[in-house]
Amino acid sequence: MFPRLGFGLGLRREHYREAIAGSVDGVDWFEVITENFLVEGGNPRRVLRAVREHHPVVFHGVSLSIGSTDPLDERYLDDVAALCAEIEPAIVSDHLCWTSLGGHNVHDLLPLPYTEEALAHVAGRVQRVQERLGRRILLENPSSYTVFAGAEVSEAAFLAELARRADCGILLDINNVFVSCTNHGWDRRPTSRRSPPIGSATSTSRATAGTGRC
Repeated sequence: MFPRLGFGLGLRREHYREAIAGSVDGVDWFEVITENFLVEGGNPRRVLRAVREHHPVVFHGVSLSIGSTDPLDERYLDDVAALCAEIEPAIVSDHLCWTSLGGHNVHDLLPLPYTEEALAHVAGRVQRVQERLGRRILLENPSSYTVFAGAEVSEAAFLAELARRADCGILLDINNVFVSCTNHGWDRRPTSRRSPPIGSATSTSRATAGTGRC
């Protein structure tokens, strides 16, 4: 189970003073973009340590590239593991996508083909990441603008089976569900029924195992 944290807020610079002082009314936890805090030392890391003294912190990454055929970036995982050891985040998450090819970062969150081959590939990589970090992670469903002709299962079935095989969580972004279903003519109701009930999100708020975030 992932912790129930209450109402959360994405930590931005304009929040730093109040968050450090622990004086943001109605906010139970903060979400940060993992990559913004990986460099040791400096003001961002200092701020994060100070915020953590008052609130739980959730890491949400954009560089794991869990669906890529490139090898996992061991240096990146080392940096994330070190940050986890220092800050002890309540949750670590990233995206079910690929962002690199041949060692080149495409700076986009690209969707996967929903096939058995892709499922086995991603599940194995998730397990290796979780072993390296010593914790379960959440993966967020992407918004997509195209689908692969060779898809063998629905997105909902893919997510559910990935969670089962890899023993990971799913950060269900409701806005992304709406965008993908609208683009592809999918029925949103089966997606909601088939996806593991671990997390949910909208365009303005995110819920992870019963938590909310803006």
